[in-house]
Amino acid sequence: VVLENHSSSQVLGNPAMPFFNALATQHALASNYFGNTHPSIGNYFMLTNGTVASNDDNFAGIITGDNIARALTGAGKSWKAYMESVPGQGYLGGDVYPYARHHNPFAYFSDVLDSSAQAAGIVPLGQLFADMGSGSLPSFALIIPNRLNDAHDCPGNAPVCDDSAKLAAADGWLRAHIAPLMASRAFANGVLIITFDEGLETDLSNGGGQVATVLVGASVKARFQSTTFYQHQSTLRLILDLLKVGDHPGASAGAPSMAEFFR
Repeated sequence: VVLENHSSSQVLGNPAMPFFNALATQHALASNYFGNTHPSIGNYFMLTNGTVASNDDNFAGIITGDNIARALTGAGKSWKAYMESVPGQGYLGGDVYPYARHHNPFAYFSDVLDSSAQAAGIVPLGQLFADMGSGSLPSFALIIPNRLNDAHDCPGNAPVCDDSAKLAAADGWLRAHIAPLMASRAFANGVLIITFDEGLETDLSNGGGQVATVLVGASVKARFQSTTFYQHQSTLRLILDLLKVGDHPGASAGAPSMAEFFR
């Protein structure tokens, strides 16, 4: 799960995000984790193909290099991108507010663009509950709220709001969508990772600023806090390592392992 544009100092301990902070306290927190760049798009690419393929949120190109879709498919693993407010399954077009294409890296990969079967992995968020109910969750799921619920824009599309309102909306979204996932039988042996794509635009530390990243799962150490330096390429490596996929695109191949989070 990827939320938007907040540094860890704005999030951790903030009363506007009680659900997220409960997860950070009761489960595992990467306390020395940083985004890779500004603005958003390069971080979504790093999370899924191990490169900052573009720093232009209006990027309209095609990514032909190795990526998580190729790695998973090559290993016989399934994937879905559950995108809130996407116009429909397999949608590969541009922004339709509050859906943002540059928050959906799968929509740029040649593997997906050239295959209707692969494109079908991009689905509306509501499919998540259907897949939980039928026991058909994929091996890997990217779950992305829309711009009204990811702490990027004001809830209700209000022109102005306090930052606490953005964070409260994101926290409410997590409680409504992620708490049921955590409680479902389909998630019994799963691992949940919640991160932010980047920190404040003025937070340039290590490229993209320090962000709060939480791990949850039956195999994850409880009440654990890591001080090891990580960035998004380590999350990509972790996803593939957990699924025993040998293909590690881009920087994920040499990224620090996050094995310390697991019993």
